[in-house]
Amino acid sequence: MINSFLSLNLALSVVVFVSTLFLFIGIFYSRKKVSLNNYLVSNRNVGVFNLSATLIASSLGAWILFGPPTAATWGGFGSVIGYALGTAFPMIALIFFGKKLRVLLPKGRSLTELVLKKFGKNLFKLIFSLMIFYLFIFLCAEVTAISKLIYYISGLDVWISATIILSFTLIYVLFGGLKATIRSDGIQIIVILLLFFYLIFALFFQNNNNLNLNIFEENFIKFDSKSLITSFQFGFVFFIAVAATNLFHQGNWQRVYAAKNDKVLVKSLLISFVIIFVIVLSLGLTGSISKLNGFKFNEDLAFFSIILNKSDIFVSLIVLIFSLCLTISTVDTLLNSISSLTIVHSKDFFNFKYLKDKKLSNIILILLSILCLVIALYQLSVLYLFLLADLLCCACVYVIFKGLYQNKIYPNQSFILIITGLSLGLLFFPSIDFSKSLLIGVIFDKSNFNEIFTNSLLFWSFLFATFSPMFFDIIYRRVKKF
Repeated sequence: MINSFLSLNLALSVVVFVSTLFLFIGIFYSRKKVSLNNYLVSNRNVGVFNLSATLIASSLGAWILFGPPTAATWGGFGSVIGYALGTAFPMIALIFFGKKLRVLLPKGRSLTELVLKKFGKNLFKLIFSLMIFYLFIFLCAEVTAISKLIYYISGLDVWISATIILSFTLIYVLFGGLKATIRSDGIQIIVILLLFFYLIFALFFQNNNNLNLNIFEENFIKFDSKSLITSFQFGFVFFIAVAATNLFHQGNWQRVYAAKNDKVLVKSLLISFVIIFVIVLSLGLTGSISKLNGFKFNEDLAFFSIILNKSDIFVSLIVLIFSLCLTISTVDTLLNSISSLTIVHSKDFFNFKYLKDKKLSNIILILLSILCLVIALYQLSVLYLFLLADLLCCACVYVIFKGLYQNKIYPNQSFILIITGLSLGLLFFPSIDFSKSLLIGVIFDKSNFNEIFTNSLLFWSFLFATFSPMFFDIIYRRVKKF
C-alpha cells in the first residue's frame, strides 16, 4: 500500500543525504588507523554524554515506530508498559551485571568471553550462536522496517532504500568499528530527541488529524477485569522477552567495556533508562490512541495513521528523517556487534587458520549484509524469528547471569537447565498463525485445555522458558541437601 505523503524524488534525496551524512561522519572519525582496541571497545575511554547517547541511540531503532504501537493494538495499555519497561530495564540490569563483568574480566570485550571461561566450550558455542542469530534477525527487522516505511509514504522501491542505508552504514562500520559508531550516535541522538519532541508537539498540540486525545480518560476505566488481565499478560510477555534479549546484545556489552569508569557507566545507564522508557511509552500510546479513535489501518502502521497527513509535507519529512536516524543508529551497532563477536572468537568458534581475525569478520559481515538485503527485498516477516530468538534468550538468562556470581560452575548441569527451559517453552510456543502449539493442538487436541492456556500460548511459552530453569535449579539444590 502506497500513500503519497512525500514525492518519490524527495524521499530518495532525503535517504541519500542522511545516509551520506553519517557515512562521512563515520569515515571522518576513522580517517586515522583504528587499533583493534579502538575498533572493539573505543579505547575504554568513553564519557557520560557519548556513552549515554550511544546506549540510547543503539537501543532505539525504527522498530519503536512499529513494535510498541502494534503491541498496544494487540494487548492494550498493559502491553505498552511491558514493552517500555522491557526495553529500558536492561539499562538497570547492566548496572549490576556490567560492573560485575568489568571486575571478572577487566580486559574483556564481550559477555561470551566470560561464558567460555566459566561454562566451557559447549555452552559458549550455544550462546555465541544465539547472539549472532539474534543480532542478524534484528538487523533484518530494522532494514525491512525502514524500507517498508519509505515505500509506504513515497513509493520508493524497497531495494533502493535498503541498499543505500545498509551499504553506506556498513562502509563506515568496517573502517571505524565502535569508535565511529559512538561518534555518529552522539549526533544521531541529538537529532532523534529534537525530532521526537517535535512529533509529540505536532500530535498533541497541532492535532491535524482531529484526534480525540481524551480517549484514555473516557475508555480506560471501562475495561473489564478480563481485558486488564489480557493486557498485562501481553505486557509481561513483552517485558521478559525484550529485557532478556537485550541482555544478550553484544552492543550493550561493548559499551559496558567502553565506559571510562564505573561511575560513568552507572550515570549513563540511569540516564538511558529514563529516556528510553519515556520514548517507547509515548510511541506505544499512539497505538492505543489510533485504535480507540476507530482508525482503520494495518496494525504495524498505527503510529503513522495518526501522525501523517497528506496536507502536511513537513511532518512527513520529519517522520522520514526521524526514522532514518533511528535505523542508522541501530544498524551500525548491530553490524559492529556481529563484527566484534567474530573478531573476539574467530579462533574459539570458527577456528580459521588462514584468515586474520579482522578479515574474517569483514567477509562474514558482508555476506550477512547481502542476505539481509534479500530478506528486506522480499519483505519477509521476521517477527516469528524475532520471537524465537527472544525465547532462546529467555531460556538462557537465569543460568548465564546467575553464573556471574557463582565461584563454581557445573557446565553440564547448566546446559541441561537451559535445554529444559527451552524445551518447555517450545512446547507452548505458538505456530506461525498463533492458533496452536506443539503441545496444544499437535500432540494433544486443543479441546483438552482450558482457554487460559489456548488463548495465551505466547505468555505460557515465555513463562516456562524463563522460569523453569530457576525452578528446577532450586529443586535440585534442595534435593541435593538431603
